[in-house]
Amino acid sequence: MPGRRRPDRGFTLLELLVVLVVLGLLAGIVAPKYFTQLGRSEVKVARAQIEGLAKALDLYRLEVGRYPTTEQGLNALMLAPNDEPKWGGPYLQKQVPQDPWGRDYVYRSPGEYGDYDLLSLGKDGQPGGDGESAEITSWQ
Repeated sequence: MPGRRRPDRGFTLLELLVVLVVLGLLAGIVAPKYFTQLGRSEVKVARAQIEGLAKALDLYRLEVGRYPTTEQGLNALMLAPNDEPKWGGPYLQKQVPQDPWGRDYVYRSPGEYGDYDLLSLGKDGQPGGDGESAEITSWQ
């Protein structure tokens, strides 16, 4: 019939608003859980890297007779210090990693808590803190 018009195909404004509200609710429920899990995984990565660096430091000590000094730092695991004739490295397969938040690990030798202290300052990059912002250390 020429007088009848076909209904427009598409979504009404109300249907679009309902879909947007449902998506917003889902994002409000899922996003916090996702970001909490992401923060926990960064802490796990930092702990794993500290354990790997600790093993490399132990190998260095076995060959050289002592841990690298604070001045030599973790770079002594990759490049032979000038005054270390017993150095047999490199003790890492790759360059010294940064923590998951893009900062260098803090290394002190001798340490306050052992022969050396190795730590990440956490997400906030400041000493202390809770949760993701807490320090991740080699002595805990």
